Amino acid sequence: MSPLFSIGIVSVYFAALIAIAYMTSRNADTNDFFTANKQAPWYLVAFGMIGASISGVTFISVPGAVGSSQFAYFQIVLGYLAGYMVVATVLMPLYYRLNLVSIYTYLEQRFGFWSYKTGAGFFLLSRTLGAAIRLYLTATVLQALIYAPLGVPFVVNVFITIALIWVYTFKGGIKTIIWTDTFQTVFLISAVAISVVLITQELGWDFMQLVENVQQSSYSQIFFWDNYKAKNHFLKYFFAGMFITITMTGLDQDLMQKNLTCRNIGEAQKNMFWFSVVLVIVNLLFLTLGALLYLYAQAKQIPLPAKSDELYPLLATQYLGGITGVFFLLGITASSYASADSALASLTTSFCIDFLEFKRRPEPEKQRLKTWVHIGFSVLLLIIILICNWLNSKAVIDAVLTVASYTYGPLLGMYAFGLFTKYPVKDRLVLPICLLSPLLSWVVSFAVPQLTGGYQIGNELVLVNGCFTFLGLWAIKQ
Repeated sequence: MSPLFSIGIVSVYFAALIAIAYMTSRNADTNDFFTANKQAPWYLVAFGMIGASISGVTFISVPGAVGSSQFAYFQIVLGYLAGYMVVATVLMPLYYRLNLVSIYTYLEQRFGFWSYKTGAGFFLLSRTLGAAIRLYLTATVLQALIYAPLGVPFVVNVFITIALIWVYTFKGGIKTIIWTDTFQTVFLISAVAISVVLITQELGWDFMQLVENVQQSSYSQIFFWDNYKAKNHFLKYFFAGMFITITMTGLDQDLMQKNLTCRNIGEAQKNMFWFSVVLVIVNLLFLTLGALLYLYAQAKQIPLPAKSDELYPLLATQYLGGITGVFFLLGITASSYASADSALASLTTSFCIDFLEFKRRPEPEKQRLKTWVHIGFSVLLLIIILICNWLNSKAVIDAVLTVASYTYGPLLGMYAFGLFTKYPVKDRLVLPICLLSPLLSWVVSFAVPQLTGGYQIGNELVLVNGCFTFLGLWAIKQ
């Protein structure tokens, strides 16, 4: 697949996104940007959230990881399902009852000014780092496939990427993103499904043979019960997935902003239920694709790349034919931009509502400030991506992503204390508590393996972090 052909595909794709943005953002005001005037159809929100939940990193990493971890990731997915039920039945009724635009205003009502700003600040830090790093990792794939063969510098690649996202989101905001995410989810799922079908045909299998061969392969083990010290033990993965969902969906302005666009709590809960069911099916499809990639490489005696993340791009663009390559390109573009565009809109929303006292301003001033904040976060994402490229160190990038994940623990502890206790707290001490909790969690992550003979703390660290925050708030209750 030539670089010029790839550019043509991506250009048509973005032209479609811009056309959708034009149609959905006409006469849009700030209420449309932040909440879509609470008129979004629940089924569009549910389907579009699939694309926003699956980043470009997930698109290539989950299939690649099957080679070393089999289907263990599905244990986390089952935890996601439990977490979404908690979000739908505990957090969303609260947000709708209080008629929130930014979910962090709850913290001001419950604890006070400093708690509110602390929660919003942790979200801004986490989402900015997470969105930038995920977009960077995807930009490196696009650089290798499209821009590098044409001699286009990485900085131009990133600038074009962020500029295009800004163009189709700056006016309509969340109202536009609900539609563009739906469009992008279609291509994301189609890319995986078509890859599965074409690999199955290449191997000469029908559907039943596909199921049988994947089940009998060394890649299909889902449940791991034997070693409680290992990171992939079922209970650790399940509860980690559950609390990751509660924090990174239920306490995250990005994904909750979409849920708050539904007409009422009933439609929002219906959206969450069907979204979670479809997400389980899509993740199972990703894992099946991963097994097929390895089985295909074995059958065709194709050497495996040094990094598992490179397997899907390698086979899709060089071995599986033009159609697979085209849909791979569309799929990784869709997964990357569906998560990046919603992140940019949610960052703009949170900063405007949580730090600029938006409600007190007239509409023309709101429009002006919203535009500048939107530009500001676009530039910030560009700068972080370029810094990552300059560092060019996987260890540094992994560390930044880990730091970003730590910031959800304090949010978990704050909301848990607010929902399950009636105590007020010394508001000015909340920020120090929330800064100390991730530090203590980091110490625990190093100490526990030494003290327990090898017990590895994995994704459940967010729960440890949340517990430290909860105990800290208990210590400063009034």
